[in-house]
Amino acid sequence: VCVGMQLLAESGDEHGDHRGLGWLPGSVTRLNPTDPALKVPHMGWNRVEPLPTSRIEGGSAYFVHSYKFEASEPSDVRATTTHGVRFPAVVGRRNVTGVQFHPEKSQRWGLNFLARWLEDGRWD
Repeated sequence: VCVGMQLLAESGDEHGDHRGLGWLPGSVTRLNPTDPALKVPHMGWNRVEPLPTSRIEGGSAYFVHSYKFEASEPSDVRATTTHGVRFPAVVGRRNVTGVQFHPEKSQRWGLNFLARWLEDGRWD
C-alpha cells in the first residue's frame, strides 16, 4: 500500500531520477521539514486533513516515509498532513487513489478509510 502513491506520479528522485506511471501529474521529492528537530524518515501519527471539496473524513493515520508527492494539479489533492511542511496525504482522480500513510496500520480510522474507498472506489 505504501509505495502505491509514489508510483502514480510522473517522476521521483528517490535513489536517482526515475519515471513513474504518470497517472497523476506531479513528482515525488524528499521530505525536508523546516524544523531541523523533525526527523526523516517521518514515522508516527499525524492528522489527515481533508480538503473542503473531498468526501474523505478527517482522522489520525500512521505514516512512515521520507518522500512526498508534489501534485502538479491542486485538484488531485484530496487531503493533506504536516510534518514541518504541508504535503498531500491522499491524492486521486476519478478511480485512481493513493495515500502517503499506512491505512492498514492506522487502526479503526484506517480500516474505515479502506472500507469507504472499497464501497465507492473514488473520493471525488
